[in-house]
Amino acid sequence: MALGGGTFVSQSKVLPGSYINFVNASRASSTITDRGIAAMPLVLDWGIDGEVFKVDAGDFQKNSLKVFGYPYTHEKLKGLRDLFLNIRTGYFYKLNSSGTKASCEYATAKYSGVRGNDLKIVITKNIDDETKFDVATYLETTKVDSQTVSSASDLKPNDFVEFNKNASLTQTAGTPLSGGTNGDELTGEEYQAFLDKIEPYSFNALGCPFTSPEVANLFIQFTKRMREEVGVKFQTVVYRTDADYEGAVNLFNEVTDDVNSAALVYWVTGITAGCPINQSNTNKLYNGEYAVNADLKQSELEAGIKAGKFMLHKVGDEVRVLEDINSFVSVTDEKNSDFSSNQTIRVLDQIANDIANLFNTKYLGKISNDAAGRISLWNDIVKHHQELQNIRAIEDFSSEDVTVEQGDSKKAVIVTDKITPTSAMAQLYMTVIVQ
Repeated sequence: MALGGGTFVSQSKVLPGSYINFVNASRASSTITDRGIAAMPLVLDWGIDGEVFKVDAGDFQKNSLKVFGYPYTHEKLKGLRDLFLNIRTGYFYKLNSSGTKASCEYATAKYSGVRGNDLKIVITKNIDDETKFDVATYLETTKVDSQTVSSASDLKPNDFVEFNKNASLTQTAGTPLSGGTNGDELTGEEYQAFLDKIEPYSFNALGCPFTSPEVANLFIQFTKRMREEVGVKFQTVVYRTDADYEGAVNLFNEVTDDVNSAALVYWVTGITAGCPINQSNTNKLYNGEYAVNADLKQSELEAGIKAGKFMLHKVGDEVRVLEDINSFVSVTDEKNSDFSSNQTIRVLDQIANDIANLFNTKYLGKISNDAAGRISLWNDIVKHHQELQNIRAIEDFSSEDVTVEQGDSKKAVIVTDKITPTSAMAQLYMTVIVQ
């Protein structure tokens, strides 16, 4: 992160950038960027080692075999299918990159992991030219590549193997690759490596699909640092880990049909990343593939809401989100209970990310800090907020709610901004008068 960002107490920042505070009012390009981007570390049997890789929703459906080593419908991809129900783009990182690549005399798997052991090389004589060989690569029974060559030196790498160009080609009904492993047991170093790698990327939600409170707390601390010191706004979904923080969504429900009881994090991360800023996930129907334990008493649901737990519950035969909240519960004069609403946080995060991007790309180092320059910035912010009001993400906005003034130094501008986020209806109080 080359630019400064985050919150401020005084106008004493050193780095150029955008410093934005959100406080609660006492109670007596100016475009809106799209949402739907998630980030998540994964334990994989196949895939790129040691680097963050991007997968769009369309690519996931069409190229999951190449990217993750399994077809789209495979049981191993159930969590990712839940995630992609509500996102358009995912940034992923293979945690277990210390494994071994499978190999045989003809080829070595492109990536480490046990999935490489399901590869095999089939070599036959070409029927049109007996001096040449047809060299096919199979993943289980699926042919993923075929080349006709005179010798191994002519073979080109494919999406699954690197060929041994010094091998002597002979006919074989199938030479399997072997020796592929997923690596050693994960430690804190692998999770930290992921957080270091994902830091430069922009996304709306980060998923931590693990049951370990230690790992979840590592992700929460990363989230706090990114939101408050770097100025990058996103929310992180953790499993059964109290955070008392608006940037962390504390999922309570477990799944009962998977060895990973925290697997519902995939779906919750997806709806957190993909929910539009003018909508709420309250009462959202769970349409994923896991069996969710949602048999909770009313007293348990009430206690969970008060404790900042994101919960799903039974509504007839359906499983639905109880309330779209985060883990923030410690209400103060500057942060009231509105900050526990994820819909509110989405609006605030949208404003912070959009205005920071606007300032950093259009104004920083380019526009003079004079009256005309400040009026231009004011116009862009007002236009942005008017669009938020047009889509009913905020209400009662007036251009007078935004002021742009020169700061304590010639290079600083001070923006004061007042907004009122909207909220989806969640409670009905009705009195019927019978005459």
